[in-house]
Amino acid sequence: MIIVQSGPGEMHSGRALRTMFEDRKSVFVDLLGWDVPVLDGRFEIDEFDDGHATYVIVADGSGDHLASARLLPTTRRHILGSLFPQLCADRPPTGPDIVEITRFCLSRRHNSKERRNARNQLVAALACHALDRGIRIYSGVAELAWLQQILAFGWDCRPLGPPARFDCGFLGALAIHITPQTPALLAANGIGEPADQPVLSAQAA
Repeated sequence: MIIVQSGPGEMHSGRALRTMFEDRKSVFVDLLGWDVPVLDGRFEIDEFDDGHATYVIVADGSGDHLASARLLPTTRRHILGSLFPQLCADRPPTGPDIVEITRFCLSRRHNSKERRNARNQLVAALACHALDRGIRIYSGVAELAWLQQILAFGWDCRPLGPPARFDCGFLGALAIHITPQTPALLAANGIGEPADQPVLSAQAA
């Protein structure tokens, strides 16, 4: 199932959110070695996990996290505009219909085939979410290998400037233009629409 959550809510009371923050710690801290905050030794959560964040989560039948992305409005402080503006040849794109994708996370508790399936569901859900909410562009920062994968999904995705090396890796900025044709472009590359997936919206407490 696909869950859309506005704000982090009470992470300890929501299974999908709790396992998402645990998986984020497993991926970004344990695997990639990022120097980011960890709450209670279990949850990777930073300053951007606030009431302005939206989470798109792919969960299994038990509600456990499989894949997720955090969406941040670009009309306020966000990662590309605040931390990595130098990755853009021009000014970082901002506006009410431009949203930043961050913390794209695939659970390490599953095998490569399951992770790929969850990734495809998440990418398709992000496109559908954008069309439903009037989001025209997704921006983002990605490590080079992951950036190359994103560019190859089939949607209209373009680099915003040349990649550069930082302490956390070789990074690049990108913009993904979402149109009514985007789901079909993704489907042509084997990333189908989640039309048969229930979308559950939960507001933060």
